[in-house]
Amino acid sequence: MMSGIPTLLGAPYDASSSYLRGPSQAPPRIREALYSPSSNLSTESGRSLAETTWWHDAGDLSLSSSVTARADIEAGVATVLRADGRPLVLGGDHSVTYPVVRAVAAAGGPFTLLHFDAHADLYDELDGDRFSHACPFARIMEEGLVTRLVQVGIRTLTAHQREQAARFGVEVIDMRAVAAGVRPQVSGPVYVSLDLDVLDPAFAPGVSHWEPGGLSTRELLTMLQAMDGDVVAADLVEYNPLRDPTGMTGMVAAKVLKELLDAMTR
Repeated sequence: MMSGIPTLLGAPYDASSSYLRGPSQAPPRIREALYSPSSNLSTESGRSLAETTWWHDAGDLSLSSSVTARADIEAGVATVLRADGRPLVLGGDHSVTYPVVRAVAAAGGPFTLLHFDAHADLYDELDGDRFSHACPFARIMEEGLVTRLVQVGIRTLTAHQREQAARFGVEVIDMRAVAAGVRPQVSGPVYVSLDLDVLDPAFAPGVSHWEPGGLSTRELLTMLQAMDGDVVAADLVEYNPLRDPTGMTGMVAAKVLKELLDAMTR
């Protein structure tokens, strides 16, 4: 589908959040944690982010207007793709995934979307907003942008979202299934969308929506490391620094970021 160097791109947008603002402040805080002297830049496989020949940081998009934000995000990701980059987008709320996926799909070739989250984000609309952070996967599936949607860690399905999942043929591996030993099986080109609230709040309290009963950090990292697919793009969203006074969730985000970058080079 596409080659290229993993490239970070910040999308500091949270105007489509339904509960709390704050994720727009996440990209610089994740970078701050990444470079914290309390840790180091090595992935668990031994690859070092200190070596910048294998990955790139394109900085943050300027998203001054919520009216044009989706178009600006899509255009920014398209720029990364034209420069032979594999985008890893730092949100922002989960609404950013829709324009990112649009740009990746336009670059050519079918792919699977592997989505880690407490929430299915399949609402047709929420509070009158069809582009809410609770709706991106409904928009993605309506437009036929991916060949397969696999959701992992879900534990908040409403009746409406169950209907939506059935309508779109979504493969939902909820937390009860995870507890029973089910793991995602993906191959070929894969886009990974990772909402930090897939983790239990005990591991990542710095998110807007606390939903008990989630993955441990270790379980998530193991799933990322076990992926067989070719990770052509990814996003890491919904870190809310305003709910992270100790910075612990920022360090979790940085750890996940390192392993995502590593997965994009396998």
